[in-house]
Amino acid sequence: MKVKKRTVWLLTFVSLIAVISVYYVFNDKQGPNFMAIFTDDALDNTEIVGVNQSTTQPVNSESDLFQEIRLELDNKRSQLREQLTQKIASAQLSAEEKNAAFDEMDKLIKRESSEAMLEMLIKSMNYSDALVRIEDEKVAVSIMSDEVSKQQVNEIVYIIRSEMDENVVVSVDVQPFN
Repeated sequence: MKVKKRTVWLLTFVSLIAVISVYYVFNDKQGPNFMAIFTDDALDNTEIVGVNQSTTQPVNSESDLFQEIRLELDNKRSQLREQLTQKIASAQLSAEEKNAAFDEMDKLIKRESSEAMLEMLIKSMNYSDALVRIEDEKVAVSIMSDEVSKQQVNEIVYIIRSEMDENVVVSVDVQPFN
């Protein structure tokens, strides 16, 4: 009975792929032709102004600080990931130790994705940059802004607690612009 269900599922999946492939092959509505966007006619009719003007802007040191912290975290985590990968691939370790290493790798990946998602959510609240670091049941948030009200901090804490656990301890640090 189990083999029949697998066979039916596989045939359904393959037929669905075939139908979708045929649809895209014979579909008259093709997407935009990206190769035709930059033709010689378009370039001849384009006026280029302000090439010699300086468009450099001062570099924000706090944003660089956030980038340095991210780079440092990425380096530490890549070393940890490499060690865990070696443990998983090791022939000397038992299955329990390999499973523990795999679970730790899974937690690391989930932590990284949660941090990235929370940073994106905080940046969507009109902050120029945000840095989120998750350690066990603590979340440290650093944001770049001149002024932050208590209501804005509460919104950040609410977003973090709604995406994670209600019992997580959240600290918000504000880095002003120079």
